[in-house]
Amino acid sequence: MKMIFKKVHVYLYQGSVAFFYFLFWPFLYYFSRKPSRYVYMNRLRRAWGFVSSFMVGISYSFEFEQPIDWNKTYIVCANHTSNLDITAMSLLVKSNCCFMGKQELLDGLVTGLFFRSVDIPVNRESKIASFRAFKLAMERLENNVTMIIFPEATIPDSYPPHLHAFKNGPFRLAIEQKVPIIPVTSLNTWRVLWDNGLEHGSKPGVCNIFVHSPIETAHLTLDDADALRDKVHSIINNKFEG
Repeated sequence: MKMIFKKVHVYLYQGSVAFFYFLFWPFLYYFSRKPSRYVYMNRLRRAWGFVSSFMVGISYSFEFEQPIDWNKTYIVCANHTSNLDITAMSLLVKSNCCFMGKQELLDGLVTGLFFRSVDIPVNRESKIASFRAFKLAMERLENNVTMIIFPEATIPDSYPPHLHAFKNGPFRLAIEQKVPIIPVTSLNTWRVLWDNGLEHGSKPGVCNIFVHSPIETAHLTLDDADALRDKVHSIINNKFEG
């Protein structure tokens, strides 16, 4: 019976996401037409994520190691075990922001509009395409747009999840642009909704997110990229496994 409820709940959640997406779509489409409107697209994305989760009993709780000044520009690096992590990061970042994600998201019914406008798709099979994506990311950071990246680059296959190795890209980008990194540990989104929910279902609950102190990079060089990557991985993993 419990599994039946969790299966039903995931369809209720997906229905809620779809309903509010299409309800907001005319406004999202309008805001997606010009980069100057992306800030409003992000605000509507936050509202959409919040209400579509709230309607099925899912909420988000953020604990901060120290207050974050959202007037500054950051690269936010979080672990990734659930599609709810995307909503959580949208709600967390209070300034203009964008996601970097795999190119396949361009073909998604919901994600496609965002990754053709405000967000940045990355084709990891092409070095030229990856270079272009990171050049665009550099331009966004120079224009005070906070970048949200899941450095594992995938959702773990193992259940319960363990933290995968991190890609180097976000850390080289942070050092090159002298932008602080904010490590974020998504503690239990996988318990509420594992991946897309089709295998294990979902349930109402509170998603607990721990926001670590920003790590400054202004004093670092590209030779420090691996050490920075390992430091962020350790910070997130210790909190996640703890």
